[in-house]
Amino acid sequence: MSKRILEVKNLTTSFFTGEGVFNAVDGVSFAIHQGETLAIVGESGCGKSVTSLSLMRLIPWPPGKITGGEVLLEGEDLLSLPEEEMQKVRGNRISMIFQEPMTSLNPVL
Repeated sequence: MSKRILEVKNLTTSFFTGEGVFNAVDGVSFAIHQGETLAIVGESGCGKSVTSLSLMRLIPWPPGKITGGEVLLEGEDLLSLPEEEMQKVRGNRISMIFQEPMTSLNPVL
């Protein structure tokens, strides 16, 4: 069996609004092994971007917050890392291509 690279366990990301708490991501779990590709697909507003931003710990607070679960990158829990350590992980061990079509693959930006 190939090496497990990324494992997400019961990830929950909530947004706290004046009208209450909204779980944009609620109990998402998956694993990616070396050599595998995973596509997260769904309708607009279903939580794809919030899931991806949560993995990178880029959810803006307020109003959003990761409220549960684990994100393990090669066994290391990204949700428990201090922000300084997480900054070293981003772009070096894990990356994200954002949706903006005109700049997302521009190597200059």
